Amino acid sequence: MSIITFANTKGGAGKTTAVLLLATELARRGRSVAIIDTDPQRWISRWFEEAPPCANLTVATYVSVAALQRTITGVSREADHVIVDLPGAQSPLLATALGLSDHVVIPIQGSAMDAQGGAQVIELLQYLDRRAGISIPFSVLLSRVNSLVTTHSLQAVKNLLAERAVHVLDTPIIERSAFRDMFEFRRPLHMLDHRKVSNLPKALANTEAYTNEILALLPAASRTQAA
Repeated sequence: MSIITFANTKGGAGKTTAVLLLATELARRGRSVAIIDTDPQRWISRWFEEAPPCANLTVATYVSVAALQRTITGVSREADHVIVDLPGAQSPLLATALGLSDHVVIPIQGSAMDAQGGAQVIELLQYLDRRAGISIPFSVLLSRVNSLVTTHSLQAVKNLLAERAVHVLDTPIIERSAFRDMFEFRRPLHMLDHRKVSNLPKALANTEAYTNEILALLPAASRTQAA
């Protein structure tokens, strides 16, 4: 069993989309996945309430900081992977969720504000390591990346992360309408109609590569579950 937390203290970084892509792709592969939706906007919970039933996917919602550890313990009894979607703001949930995680993913768009929100998460992880001896692996996920253009802001973010020796996933989440259509049609990506969604094969390939890379970062036992 693995616990993966997605965190950025700035909203709009593509965090919820990244969570849903990973969770639904893992479920498609036959792995049992529990999403813990702590975001006040409840985007994933609302999506789940209207999406077709998925035997491998559950969502826990309205989870407070006091209930977070108990909720993770409860769902982990039956889930191969627990994925925590944190609020896109400073929250008391942040330190608790990080401390319970096997890996933390920090989605960042190519902007200074996103980088600042991600830096706050990284600084807390480094503080936990330095002061409490709690070393939690983490990676930055570049999200909503234009497949054709590398902007000056995105390059500046990449340079800053490289200077700080922060691990960045090789696979970014490309800006694609198919990822927005998941929420519009209330369907997992692989259940969307290619006749109604543009560039769906490319979106699926992006999701598969991203999921493979996340799996490779998890403890060995988690990588082999339901393989």
